[in-house]
Amino acid sequence: MVKGSQDYVCQSCGAVSSKWQGKCPACGAWNSLSQEGSAISLAGPAGLKARRKAKAAQIETLAHEEKPLSRIVSGIGELDRAAGNGFAQGSAVLLSGEPGIGKSTLLLQAAAAIASQGHSALYFSGEEATGQIRMRAARLGLTQAPLGLAAETCVERILATVEQTGAPDFIVVDSIQTLWTETIESAPGTVSQVRSSMQALIALAKSRGPVLVVVGHVTKDGQIAGPKVIEHMVDTVLTFEGESHHNLRLLRATKNRFGPANEIGVFDMHGDGLREVPNPSQLFMTQDGEGTAGSAIFAGIEGTRPILVEIQALLAPSPYAAPRRSVVGWDQNRLAMILAVLEARCGVKLGVQDVYLNVAGGLRIAEPAADLAVAAALLSALTGIALPRNCVYFGEAGLSGALRPVQQMAVRLKEAQKLGFSTAFLPAAGEDLRSGFSGKLTRLAQLKDLAALFG
Repeated sequence: MVKGSQDYVCQSCGAVSSKWQGKCPACGAWNSLSQEGSAISLAGPAGLKARRKAKAAQIETLAHEEKPLSRIVSGIGELDRAAGNGFAQGSAVLLSGEPGIGKSTLLLQAAAAIASQGHSALYFSGEEATGQIRMRAARLGLTQAPLGLAAETCVERILATVEQTGAPDFIVVDSIQTLWTETIESAPGTVSQVRSSMQALIALAKSRGPVLVVVGHVTKDGQIAGPKVIEHMVDTVLTFEGESHHNLRLLRATKNRFGPANEIGVFDMHGDGLREVPNPSQLFMTQDGEGTAGSAIFAGIEGTRPILVEIQALLAPSPYAAPRRSVVGWDQNRLAMILAVLEARCGVKLGVQDVYLNVAGGLRIAEPAADLAVAAALLSALTGIALPRNCVYFGEAGLSGALRPVQQMAVRLKEAQKLGFSTAFLPAAGEDLRSGFSGKLTRLAQLKDLAALFG
């Protein structure tokens, strides 16, 4: 790369400025501009000379036959599910999560499991010494796994180590923010270092065929640190989520070129490592057999997996002029819309009530199919009538109060029936589902039809 003048690059968003400013003009972050070397444009004389030396690319057709995609299966079912039924060989995976959430533990377990199956695996750590990794491996019972360890932060030395050891099948780099390359004159963690280091590692994965898993730090607001371009460079982006007061951990695939996106894997954190949760619906529902007012069971879909989760609502007279709306695990704007529809279309007066809504178990729900379950929980909390524990709810509500069908309704009902639910409330529109569900189906055309059931 031909060096040019010194530019100022934002360490939050990667925007480039010709002069230093206290505030980034692109993202608004303060004191985030750092001086880094820039490259001369390809439109100049140096760029023209480089183009003349370049070799033309080979053009192929769509009819070119490719070998079947091979995958490496770790044997950790929840991890393989989130990755797309295993890791595709030659793919680059970015794993992000908050500090202490268990990223290094998960990858150490995965690398050790893959190495124990006969695959060659290497673990490069830029944050911990090899002695610390061995201590964690001893706690997890993984000391007998033939996993190669190295504490290294220089990209060139990592590439040389890979070349010397042959062609490994699985490579872990923890983390990208600690790496630096000799071709860039800036500190580790800067935008230029992160981008160049990631480019070199991805080129290794594409040329030699190993699975590359890179750990990425997150910012204070939960976004992956560094330039946004690294998320576009990799094939898969996995996000490890959880809360400090819960042992539950969710591994979510926010991007996957070799499998379904939004797929999740569920783990339970213990002293001896992360344990798989094969049936997460049992974690997200209380075991109260009698039922409590303000509780409704929602049959949701996370990726391709059906999950039943409990939605809890609580209403209380507000002592303030502006009633409070508190939501945990759901969209607050969506709750405001459901409250408005209940008042305007169903005649339910909720304007003077403080509303508290919670998704049990620490799960975050994004799909609009939870509208009907939220409305049922709110109506139950308002009237004090407990909903039957054998009922599930799902359906999207419009501003007119009409209930719209949602995707994969048959899959939701199948999961509910497997867990012993015998009644389902769902939109009237949609396909005939009586043949796939032996229980009672209650079809509702409008949200007011649900309100009428509460008298």
